[in-house]
Amino acid sequence: MDAPISAETNADLALDTGEAPVFTHRQVLQVVFGILLCILLAAIDQTVVVPAVPSIAADLNGFGHLSWIISAYLVTSTASTPIYGKLSDIYGRRAVLLPAIVVFVVASALCAMSQSLVQLILARALQGLGGGGLMAMSQAAIADVVSPRERGRYQGYMAGTWGVASVAGPILGGWMTDNLSWRWIFWINLPVGIAAYFLSSSALRLLVVQSRAAKIDYVGAALLSGCIVSSLLLLSWGGTEYSWGSVEILALGGLSLAFLVALVVQARAIADPLLPPRLFADGVFSRGVAVASLTAAGMFGGTFLLPLFFQLARGADAASAGTLIVPFLGSNCVGAFTAGQIARKLGRSKIIIQMGLAGAVLGFGMLATIGPDSSVLFSSLAMMIVGVSIGVTLPSTLVAVQNAVERRDVGSATGALLFLRSMGGAVGSTMVGAILSGVFAAGLVARGVRPLDLGAMHGASSARELGDAVFGQAQAALTVAMHWSFGGCAGVMALAFLVCWGLRDIPLRK
Repeated sequence: MDAPISAETNADLALDTGEAPVFTHRQVLQVVFGILLCILLAAIDQTVVVPAVPSIAADLNGFGHLSWIISAYLVTSTASTPIYGKLSDIYGRRAVLLPAIVVFVVASALCAMSQSLVQLILARALQGLGGGGLMAMSQAAIADVVSPRERGRYQGYMAGTWGVASVAGPILGGWMTDNLSWRWIFWINLPVGIAAYFLSSSALRLLVVQSRAAKIDYVGAALLSGCIVSSLLLLSWGGTEYSWGSVEILALGGLSLAFLVALVVQARAIADPLLPPRLFADGVFSRGVAVASLTAAGMFGGTFLLPLFFQLARGADAASAGTLIVPFLGSNCVGAFTAGQIARKLGRSKIIIQMGLAGAVLGFGMLATIGPDSSVLFSSLAMMIVGVSIGVTLPSTLVAVQNAVERRDVGSATGALLFLRSMGGAVGSTMVGAILSGVFAAGLVARGVRPLDLGAMHGASSARELGDAVFGQAQAALTVAMHWSFGGCAGVMALAFLVCWGLRDIPLRK
């Protein structure tokens, strides 16, 4: 049995030797289980609201800006992630995580009590501020207590939590909306959040805060937030609210670039910036972040395309489409667990990342060949290959990045990776949406069919409304568009493989 090591002893060891403090297996489990509820809260809240959107719109009499129920959370959680990472490097994980949980719980109550769409959007934005801290601090705290090589020993707990959130989120949200009220998808966060607060508060006392003199880069935080908000607005509105060549979209692009340039200038001008340039000067960090961002682009692209394929090309309803993509979502967990076990034995991560990326190219290539008449078995196999491969890649890139940076920068590095990974996901879903719509429209024109939008393709009833001949031509055009879109995802994963080829393979620390 492991002998207990007190927080005070860990502190003395760390200060005397300069090495990372050592934790027993029991203490590691205490920390891991303490933050699993935080991971569950942050992960499930990204998907649980999706099936409730139509009911929310009907109840609050608001259909004009429904996308902002999702986007408001995405904007604030993404913008706050690197800020939380930097703050935690200075003040400790516990001092930053606990206020984030409080913000998340309070915002969840405000969401549940919202009486208008505007109130709900504002409450979701506040909830995102808390959610960004939950995710960043959970990943950083795991890095504090588990060495990169040994992380596979505990990967199953985290992978299982992600799996439950991915699969249960839409199902739970739909059931609550149908049988109770959409407000319950927010009320349920309160007891879970309170439990997460007390478990995390107790567990994270084991983490020693090695205080250091530092100032918060408030100017950098403001510039980074401005860059993220303008970039996400550009990706959200481009091609939907405004055309890509419109004055509004071009202005947002220019504003994003101006914020980015100012952020770089600010980072080089002060001693302790929000995103230290020394991180990006490290080839392992920069390539690891690039691979993670490209992988997220492919993952979100696939997540966007698969339900559309089953609904538009196969005629499935929303519930059936959600069930059909379970192989894709669930196999992510299998990949994450497998990657952790292999890393523990090999002591290296590059070959694991390369295998994952190669598998993702293969899987997306298979999806680029499916059509309305393809067998469910073949489609499921392709989805499982993609899911396992992405599950292998994403946690492995996080481990590689955390393994490469100094201990003082673990929080900043984790926050930066999660932030850029989220941006990659936003770019990926936007990219495949543009490919799908563009190729579909071009295919209709080539077949002499009058212009249609994707909303007209809603299963078997479309054949009656559009006419059999027109529906057949439209379905053929849609199939080609799906092939190009999945092919685009395969291309993104191939690019990530090339970036990973030059990654320096550092042995994982014990």
